[in-house]
Amino acid sequence: MPKNRSGGGLSPTQQAAKFLGVSVLAGAVLAGIALPAVGALGLAAKGSVESFDELPANLKTPPLSQRTTILDAKGGTIATVYSRDRTVVDLKDISPYMQQAIVAIEDARFYQHGAVDLKGVLRALNRNAQSGGVSEGASTLTQQYVKNVFVEEAGDDPTKVAQATQQTLGRKIKELKYAIQVEEELGKKKILENYLNITFFGQQAYGVEAAAQRYFSKSAKDLKVQEAALLAGIVQSPSRYDPVNDEAEATKRRNTVLQRMADMGDISQAEADKAKETPLGLKVSKPKNGCITAVKGAGFFCKYVEKVFLSEPVFGKNRETRAKIWNQGGLTITTTLDPQSQKSVQASLKDHVYQDDKVAAATTLVEPGTGKILGMGQSKPFGFGKNETEINYSVDSKYGGSNFGFPTGSTFKPFVAAAALEEGRPPTQEYSSPYEMEYPSPVQTCESAPWTNRNNEKLENESESEHGPYRLKKAMELSVNTYFVQMIADIGLCPVVNITDKLQVRQGNGEKLPERPAIALGSVGLSPLTMASAYAAFASRGMYCTPIAIESISQKVGGQQKSLEVPKSTCSRAMSEQTADTVNSLLQGVVDSGTGKEAGLTDRDSAGKTGTTDERRNAWFVGYTPNLSGAVWVGSATQKVKMRNIYIGGVYNDLVYGGRVPGPIWRDAMLGALEGKPVDEFNTIHIPDEDEDRDRDRDKGRGNDDDDNGNGDDNLIGGLLGGGDNGGGNGANGGNGGTDGGTTEPTPTFSIPEGWWQGQTNGNGTGGRG
Repeated sequence: MPKNRSGGGLSPTQQAAKFLGVSVLAGAVLAGIALPAVGALGLAAKGSVESFDELPANLKTPPLSQRTTILDAKGGTIATVYSRDRTVVDLKDISPYMQQAIVAIEDARFYQHGAVDLKGVLRALNRNAQSGGVSEGASTLTQQYVKNVFVEEAGDDPTKVAQATQQTLGRKIKELKYAIQVEEELGKKKILENYLNITFFGQQAYGVEAAAQRYFSKSAKDLKVQEAALLAGIVQSPSRYDPVNDEAEATKRRNTVLQRMADMGDISQAEADKAKETPLGLKVSKPKNGCITAVKGAGFFCKYVEKVFLSEPVFGKNRETRAKIWNQGGLTITTTLDPQSQKSVQASLKDHVYQDDKVAAATTLVEPGTGKILGMGQSKPFGFGKNETEINYSVDSKYGGSNFGFPTGSTFKPFVAAAALEEGRPPTQEYSSPYEMEYPSPVQTCESAPWTNRNNEKLENESESEHGPYRLKKAMELSVNTYFVQMIADIGLCPVVNITDKLQVRQGNGEKLPERPAIALGSVGLSPLTMASAYAAFASRGMYCTPIAIESISQKVGGQQKSLEVPKSTCSRAMSEQTADTVNSLLQGVVDSGTGKEAGLTDRDSAGKTGTTDERRNAWFVGYTPNLSGAVWVGSATQKVKMRNIYIGGVYNDLVYGGRVPGPIWRDAMLGALEGKPVDEFNTIHIPDEDEDRDRDRDKGRGNDDDDNGNGDDNLIGGLLGGGDNGGGNGANGGNGGTDGGTTEPTPTFSIPEGWWQGQTNGNGTGGRG
């Protein structure tokens, strides 16, 4: 047996034998390149390598993933989001020092060899054989570029990433073939440009431009020699040579690069020595990625934009395709968000509801006639910490909202009124409206079987002094529960469902509204965006427009900008102009003298409706002017907080109802959003009240106080028997959810099932189910 030398290591005989083995292996590798069939035969014995000739002829290079910028309607940046923080730049916009440094340290013979450095392969094989491990690699910049392309194509799929980086002969042969193709097609300068744009520099920075910004807060074209050397040194091992976390190791590596540049003749030895003595000079810019960085409290709107992109078929045939485009990035998304409106929304929320309050508030503003979302915010910021949340209370669960939305209380009543008006009932319609009554039964539905009150469920008004008869105008101002349940019994449930379908009023989980009389009282969970968009149809004289958040999108691909198709708002007639004008007139009375007095605007026409639900778990105000519609919700996402004897925004409230907390939030948000905007007027109609009719009838000598135009309720309740398991006033799924506060205490009574709402536990930042 040969003996080792006294100093250790291999004997001359062992070295000779090992070198021979290295030479044979090198020959085999080179044969696999030059003579594909021969190489494939040998490798196929292992069953691990695809035939060289069978590899696709062209390397598919996916567009490099880049940052996406989301802009408001005026062009201001809302947020920058990215899967990989990268800004692609031309070679001319990269410092010559950077170009020299990366070549010097990664592939010194880059300009002398082809796709494969044969000398480098032999040298590396020999040195690795002598060391008994892998002490030197032989990949050229071109090969490294090809490997990075495989990684880029794998995206964020860990399995694909592992396949793209696995250390197998099969992957190496594939890499070598594509490197040959790339050398032939692109040339050295383009390969260098592509490599500098694709490679990872640590600290979430992909490509040299992002790296220059991350470590030095400057552009890649402005990098000094010592800065370029630092970045070039990071590439081999971004974690080991991370200058932020290990300055000493990074400095040592930078100086190695500087010396290599001097050895290559890129810089003089004196320049290298001087640069070695220079401090790293880091000026680190933290990554600013994602909707959590959005300005003006627009984090929830930002996330909504992302959810819309991933949901809309216009951006791709399936979610996987859309996600690939989103992650690829390079998008400039111009949205509908109006900076003035958004600022006003956030200011109003901050004034009226504190971040650490037991309850939260959400506000959404929509433009009538266009569907554009102009503002969207809430009192608990977008985030993951205490008193923060990821859940967007303004939207449906599909777009990141609560599981079912929130019961709306009496803000649903205008839909019932609109349905009755469309059915031909007059605006002077009168019902007996007792203080307390059983739900009428049976009530006709769109289905063959009518709804029946099988359990003799009851509902009541807010106080015993509130009883009819009432006409529609007064009933709307006072938010009389029994009136609107009698109205549904009169016209049936189908007209209500039909009009809410036209207004795209869906539950927060996307399902249609249930057919039961309790929907008149707002027992069903809806989102503020749904409500603001539906009320906008009243403002635009009956035309409903689907809400939109995106105006336009351009995408940078291969240095070229292209436009993407975006979803458009679809406007359709939901009701006649006469009906919408009548509802406007009715809801003006609510803010003039009814339950919403605290929300009324003094400098322009406004209309709206309050809503308060069971045990004061939710309070709403939804209102509009001719050119802006807004919805405000206040409550606990878990539905566990009863808003009695509670401080909100530093103000003590013995009782919270729609007109007290949500109303002022709406008023202040609207005032700021509309400042400087045109003052328009509603098209209204005159709705006579009882006194006017009495005076007119007295003049005519008729005195017909009880005239209800043939649409009274004399024959409405008689003979209606039975009960129902779907919607009693005290039942699990419906009831008296729509009472509102004026000067007396509202007493909503319908119950909310446990586990319906996704959100925080009293705003402690922990998402969950109530």
